[in-house]
Amino acid sequence: MEKITKPMSGFLALLMSLILFILAVLSFVKAANSDNGSYVLYGAGAFLVAVFLAKGVMIVSPNHSKVLTFFGKYVGTVKENGLLFVNPLFKKQQISLRSENLESSKLKVNDKMGNPIEIAAVIVWQVSNTYRAAFEVEDYEHYVKVQSEAAVRHLANSCPYDHMEDETATITLRDGGEKVNEMLELELNERLAPAGINVKEGRISHLAYAQEIAGAMLQRQQATAIVAARSKIVEGAVGMVEMALEMLSRKGIVTLDEEKKAAMVSNLMVVLCGERGAQPILNTGTLYQ
Repeated sequence: MEKITKPMSGFLALLMSLILFILAVLSFVKAANSDNGSYVLYGAGAFLVAVFLAKGVMIVSPNHSKVLTFFGKYVGTVKENGLLFVNPLFKKQQISLRSENLESSKLKVNDKMGNPIEIAAVIVWQVSNTYRAAFEVEDYEHYVKVQSEAAVRHLANSCPYDHMEDETATITLRDGGEKVNEMLELELNERLAPAGINVKEGRISHLAYAQEIAGAMLQRQQATAIVAARSKIVEGAVGMVEMALEMLSRKGIVTLDEEKKAAMVSNLMVVLCGERGAQPILNTGTLYQ
């Protein structure tokens, strides 16, 4: 478990280290100008103590931390900022507490229906437990990268690309929106929790069919759009024909038998559903000749 330690200020230790270093220099100078060997011992002792004290002085910048170990035993984590002093025998490992961005490479995977797609994500993460980040995994930054790619692959395998592939799907990668991002964040937090990593945000940044099927899928989407548009046109044309026949019958403008109604319906459907404007034709006969 993470343990927070609050060390003492390092200004006094730094000052004492500087004073001892100056005394050591003066002792060596006196030893060089006299035959008294005790100055050498004094200078050597002062120099060693100065180095020892200086080794315990450390600087912790904002949003950074120092993980302390004493001969392999975890002592605690320093999150306080400034010039600080700890036991010089402690080993210090710096871990950043700032938010980091990770943009995954474009991964080529299969969606739930087996179609090859390209997908990438942008992830915002932060170290929340320095003990786990330092000791539970070998390299927490590499761990974040590998597990993030694994989570993106699993998400792509769990959902179809869109509703054209699976009409019964409740969530698709293309139309899922925030729900897909929530699923990604949840899985990322589960995977990265052992390393003491908290995922603040995870979003799909790139999503497309793989190159080998992109052309075919584009044609399929265009065909679907054309069919939907034609269906809407036919639906509107039928309503207009029905309204025209009803108004002619109600106002008694002309009496139409079944054959004439069929001819009128055919002509109106051609005019309303055609892609080009109708060409007028002068009929000099009757429908029965």
